[in-house]
Amino acid sequence: MQFSAKVSDISKQRSACAIIAVDAKNRLGAAGRALDEVSGGVIGKILKRGDLGNKLASTLTVNLVEGPVERALLVRAADGALNRADFRKLAANSAGVAKDFKNACSYLTELEVADADTAWQAQQLALCAGLATYRFTRCRSDAKDNPLAKFTVHAPERGQLKAVKRGVEIGAAQAAGSNLARELGNLPGNICTPSYLAGEARALAKGNAKLTTTVLDEKKLQSLGMGAFLSVAKGSEQPPALIAMNYKGGKAGDKPVVLVGKGITFDSGGISIKPGQQMDEMKFDMCGAAAVFGVMRALLELQPAINVVGLVAAAENMPSGRASKPGDIVTSMSGKTIEILNTDAEGRLVLCDALTYAAKYKPEVVIDVATLTGACVIALGSHATGLYSNRDSLAQELLAAGERTGDRAWQMPLWDEYQSALDSNFADIQNIGGREAGSVTAACFLSRFTEDYTWAHLDIAGSAWHSGAKKGATGRPVPLLVEYLLGK
Repeated sequence: MQFSAKVSDISKQRSACAIIAVDAKNRLGAAGRALDEVSGGVIGKILKRGDLGNKLASTLTVNLVEGPVERALLVRAADGALNRADFRKLAANSAGVAKDFKNACSYLTELEVADADTAWQAQQLALCAGLATYRFTRCRSDAKDNPLAKFTVHAPERGQLKAVKRGVEIGAAQAAGSNLARELGNLPGNICTPSYLAGEARALAKGNAKLTTTVLDEKKLQSLGMGAFLSVAKGSEQPPALIAMNYKGGKAGDKPVVLVGKGITFDSGGISIKPGQQMDEMKFDMCGAAAVFGVMRALLELQPAINVVGLVAAAENMPSGRASKPGDIVTSMSGKTIEILNTDAEGRLVLCDALTYAAKYKPEVVIDVATLTGACVIALGSHATGLYSNRDSLAQELLAAGERTGDRAWQMPLWDEYQSALDSNFADIQNIGGREAGSVTAACFLSRFTEDYTWAHLDIAGSAWHSGAKKGATGRPVPLLVEYLLGK
């Protein structure tokens, strides 16, 4: 989809759909009044009938006969300034309707939003429009794309145009990255294997001078001593891969931010096999890896002056005669031995070796992203990503990025008191800590392998996908991570 920003005279701007706000007292903004005038007053007449409704962010499409605009998409705003969350509702709901038209121009930047400028508004409008147009069509014979091909954001004043353009660029890139993450997450496990992800990483780097991709195969993983990582892949016919995507936008000597994504392309639970109900959703267990791909895609769009390494630990967790068993003890790349009490706690096993490997880049920061624990879903539901960090300053930066984008996180405790739950009678550490505080003890496990650098862990088990009628990957936390990286 093509995104643009311009100072648009609505009385002359040809558009299939103009998105305009209506406040709680049925008053139109400047663009709305101008459109109503050139369309013969039909908008005002419709509003007097009360068809729009009073609920914030409710929408109504009005077909216009006169003037250059084919349709007015009315969106209910408030009486006065909106907060950021309410503006996002307007942006998302209007985009959900506008996606059915060939082009649209949004005039919602005329609204006042507390603690936000028009650049932020433009970013949200572009992000929501980009997300709204995504459909999974890869495996459908009757697939049709959404028709929206062009989305324009109106700059209320010429002096704001540069800022609005930048906001649109960022929002569009965040949407493109999120949609790539959604596409990879939605692919079934028989297509999206570790080898498939390796191919996608190579394709992403092709023709992009700032991005290089390296794939470490099973033999290389063995030579590096990644016994924890390899223990997860033992039961599968699909070979594992550690994929490294290196974006070099900054100076050669600048320390990179390293993103580490859990890439379990299907998680049966292994010998500790999962219940059959909803096991199909375990194709989403690589959404952390998908998010890393999405961030790299967004970086290629925006070309920021920063160095970023995306590591993807890709494997399939399956039961077989070769699979790891409860009670097995493996040696990680760090040299620490791990007693595997539950083979369904496999994400932390691939991640611990990837986190050890991340140190070779001499990183400024390491952030891992993983659909790690069902316990995080119980704690936070699907609204917030669980956030853990060994540096409070990093946690605060990530929380702020989440608040700015609406891709929110919530900081969880990483206290020493929880570490004893991982004590083992037979190894240096065991891979589960019991039923209580399961998300916390999983993060504590990872923290044992991140002591030498600044680190954060994002548990996206609740935020990475929707179940039920709207089943599908969400693309989170791509917007949060892109926002954080741009802030660097």
